[in-house]
Amino acid sequence: MSLIILGINHKTAPVAIREKAAFAEHELAQSMADLQLRLNQELVHDLDKPAEVAILSTCNRVEFYVKATGCPVDKLTQQIVDWLAQHNDLDTELLPYLYSHSQQQAVLHIMRVASGLDSMVLGEPQILGQLKAVYQKAKRAGTLGVDLERLFQRVFSAAKRVRHDTDIGTNPVSVAYAAVNLAKHIFEDFLELTVLFVGAGETIELAARHLQQQQVKQMIMANRTLANGQKLAQEFNGKAISLEAIPHYFAQADIVISSTGSMLPIIGKGMVEKALKQRGRKSIFMVDLAVPRDIEAAVGELDDVYLYTVDDLEGVIQENLQARQEAAAQAEAIIEPFADSYMQWLNGQNKHDTVRELQQKYQQIAQQELQRAKSQLQNNQQPEEALEALSHRLLKKFLHQPLVWLRQGESAEVADKLDNHQLMRQLFDLDDDSVTQSVNEPNEE
Repeated sequence: MSLIILGINHKTAPVAIREKAAFAEHELAQSMADLQLRLNQELVHDLDKPAEVAILSTCNRVEFYVKATGCPVDKLTQQIVDWLAQHNDLDTELLPYLYSHSQQQAVLHIMRVASGLDSMVLGEPQILGQLKAVYQKAKRAGTLGVDLERLFQRVFSAAKRVRHDTDIGTNPVSVAYAAVNLAKHIFEDFLELTVLFVGAGETIELAARHLQQQQVKQMIMANRTLANGQKLAQEFNGKAISLEAIPHYFAQADIVISSTGSMLPIIGKGMVEKALKQRGRKSIFMVDLAVPRDIEAAVGELDDVYLYTVDDLEGVIQENLQARQEAAAQAEAIIEPFADSYMQWLNGQNKHDTVRELQQKYQQIAQQELQRAKSQLQNNQQPEEALEALSHRLLKKFLHQPLVWLRQGESAEVADKLDNHQLMRQLFDLDDDSVTQSVNEPNEE
């Protein structure tokens, strides 16, 4: 059994590296299907059943959730790394930034992620919604099986319990809140400020809600799908424009907050230079919350521009965290029983699989030997002789592998390291493809 999580996040890699591993929202479902197909083809001789796959891609992390029964963890991990390198046109530069978890540690990790315990902003709630969206995409793509389906359900239950039973969500310290809080260090009065939002997702909506509380003068919502921008603009009494119209409105913006799923920058250095001239060199505060980045890095070189990325916010988001530290410890205690429960269920599934495979293996042997006995009877062999030969062959084949295993000198040492179902798999050689001998082989005496 191999349950693994392979990932890269804000703790292990800067934004310049993370954006190379990111997936566009519209291609995520197809990417999960492609990875599943790759694993099933490349590991066909290792897998006991098709691999299960889900991929999470946010501004702070990219993670692969994979269940592949029968495949060694190292081999499975290497296949995922090779596929990612090929899919995103990466080389070995990504390897030092990757982390991996397997089995129970993998379960604990995804539950911590869903509960906001592994986020840049401790306890932030958006990640749970993002995981639920990944779950739905994976279901539609057909890349989930029974094991990952059950895992996601337990993860959501654990995160819900954490939210309900602790104060992990109190005191707003989201990335959006951190961005607005940083703006307070630059602007004393928000009443005359115009804000340009690029994107219309949860992070933008949350930032707009925080800035609405500061009573900004005007909000402009730019989005690729104008209807979505209009919906958000209506909620905040703002103005909706298309992405193509941004250059015509950019000079009005005192604050720019961008968070889209674009794989290429939307705001370039030339656009900002032109706007600064129109503004008489009046400063612009810009926050790029997207990965890959929406704003060209060169924009930060301009005078009168304050440009921050998600990584720059890490020093700002320490405010209000002290109240969440105790809640985080409580959350860890809540999560652990959920992880234990899932692993018990998963091990139970593996034991059921082992029993089924054992029955199938020896049913196949018995059927083959029965057919051989019938052939002997048709060739006029005496019934008593045929039955004795059948009994002899069945006994010999049923006991062959257990006796071979028991005669090995290291069998006792190996047995001490295995649980019951792993011991049964080795004892009866259930992972060997060559289960039985052909019915056409000569009789064994």
